[in-house]
Amino acid sequence: MPRLLLINPNTSAGVSALVLRHAQDAVGHRAQIEVVTARFGAPYIACEASFAVAAHAVLDAWAAAQLAVQTAGQAPYDAVLIACFGDPGLLALRQMCPVPVTGLAEAAFLQASGQGRFAIVTGGAAWEPMLARLAHSLGYGQSLAAIHTVAATGAELARDPVAAHALLCDACSTVAAASGAASVILGGAGLAGMAQAVQPGVPVPVIDSVVAGVQHALALCGTPVAPHTSLGFAWQAVSSELAATGA
Repeated sequence: MPRLLLINPNTSAGVSALVLRHAQDAVGHRAQIEVVTARFGAPYIACEASFAVAAHAVLDAWAAAQLAVQTAGQAPYDAVLIACFGDPGLLALRQMCPVPVTGLAEAAFLQASGQGRFAIVTGGAAWEPMLARLAHSLGYGQSLAAIHTVAATGAELARDPVAAHALLCDACSTVAAASGAASVILGGAGLAGMAQAVQPGVPVPVIDSVVAGVQHALALCGTPVAPHTSLGFAWQAVSSELAATGA
């Protein structure tokens, strides 16, 4: 059975538990899923500064997880999913990791673009330029019809799901009508499971970024990756686990 590693770049254990529950529900018995939580950084990523630190935290979490697996004599992971809609550290981890790596946003963009142009709904106004930049950098700029953010962050929405459902349903319907998008991505680790709840009130498909992410990670298992080579330098003043990945 494939083993998937989910890395939560937020320091919130509650978000890790939420993502793990919905990810496991999405793949059932087709994969064994483990989740690790960032050892430092922000409780919930909601700005450029917290996003920058999260990229480091992702590399650190992966290095620690790899060492734990090796020390325990366990089978290696078959794919890694960065469980944040924004994919901090995606390209860096892909360079270092011997197995396929994807993120919630990349996977959701891929799924949504197969249906035509798509819109994004997420929590936190700071995410709009960040997600636009990410979509363009990953090659989905022409497929992105619009981004709609609500004032509450994903963490705040997760604390009051009932109120969040009504707010997000209205946001998804509004952006779909205004942009002509063929689908809407409901993005955010804290919004895991909410797409299903808001779908009846939205006239186009609503894509859950966590479900899209774990399904894509599972599909990537066994896909060849570029041969891993030494970074060619020694890390300074990082965790011992991350330091071990250097030259």
